[in-house]
Amino acid sequence: MKSLVSSMKKELSLLKPSDIRTFDEFASKIPGIIKFTMGEPDFATPEHIKAAGIKSIQENQTHYAPSNGTVALRQAAASFLQQKYAQQYDPMNEVIVTNGATEAIYTALTSILNPGDQVIIPTPIFPLYIAITLLNQATPILVDTSKNGFRMSPEMLQEQLDKHENVKAVVLNYPSNPTGVTYSQTDLDQLAAVIKGKQIFAICDEIYSELNYDAPHASLTKSLREQTILLNGVSKSHAMTGWRIGIMCAPRAIAQELSKVHQFTITTTSTMTQAAATEAFANGINDSDAMKKEYRKRRDYLFEKMTSYGFECAKPEGAFYLFAKIPQGLIQDDQKFIYDLAEKAKVALIGGSSFGPGGEGYVRISYAASMEDIITAMERVGSYVKENKGAKSR
Repeated sequence: MKSLVSSMKKELSLLKPSDIRTFDEFASKIPGIIKFTMGEPDFATPEHIKAAGIKSIQENQTHYAPSNGTVALRQAAASFLQQKYAQQYDPMNEVIVTNGATEAIYTALTSILNPGDQVIIPTPIFPLYIAITLLNQATPILVDTSKNGFRMSPEMLQEQLDKHENVKAVVLNYPSNPTGVTYSQTDLDQLAAVIKGKQIFAICDEIYSELNYDAPHASLTKSLREQTILLNGVSKSHAMTGWRIGIMCAPRAIAQELSKVHQFTITTTSTMTQAAATEAFANGINDSDAMKKEYRKRRDYLFEKMTSYGFECAKPEGAFYLFAKIPQGLIQDDQKFIYDLAEKAKVALIGGSSFGPGGEGYVRISYAASMEDIITAMERVGSYVKENKGAKSR
């Protein structure tokens, strides 16, 4: 009998285990290592939010919630988006509560893609979009933005539309994981103009919207609401990654279809975590301010140190990542570099090639870590550069 594995979904053969998690597991076994690998806030969930979750359990709110989320959470989320970003969505018909932004990405792409469709994905980018596109028998069109400040221009977008006839969606993540770069409202308006009125969805992942450092958060929803599927949540804004609450918003007719895939994928998210997220959106509207202030300090320190060591960096405008080009004279293969750095300097970064074309030769630093660890790690990186400069590229 043939192996049952060989009869599984053939698209699985196109996927590899996550480079990020594989390396993180390796690095975790090195004694004394300082890790900047995972995209997770190092702050604790605010006390008032934890209390709301505990109260929910104590009051026996431990049964199924409505599939699209509790009315209270959808109302709180809609109010939050309106107050913060002037994004207006009907909580009853245009807001879906998801199992983190991850499930929202899965649901959005699975709902809209047919075999043979194409998805324009500017890279470097969080690799989940690519994997889910492939699983849906669609083709990711990867657009290297490294020569344009890690932003996709309207000209780059138009070029891809001219070259490909079956584009169903464009993915945008801003502020970006892994670069920390974001778009201005003018940038987004110009991108919107390229696809407005076409049979193309815009999937806008704004999970880092609350972590914009130098300018107000901009959004494609302001110029292309009718074609946009908006993703957000509380993971990064309120340090709630483990609570697994995301938000997906779209015009009513689109949201009705999205809710079908959502319902048959997870049924619903947990009731007590929805209570906590309701508190976050309703009464923690500015909870991210203190975190953002600390992230900005870390960004400035890291940027100064890494550039002084010869790394070329795009200065992050949001999120909590620094994307740095490995200096000449050091190992240029980013995957080999991060293993060498981990073993010799006991500092763990992520190789840029894990994020697609344009990431080769870069490393991503997640500065969701204490300032003490950042200072120590930078001392180690400085010593590593000094001791290893001149190594042949390999």
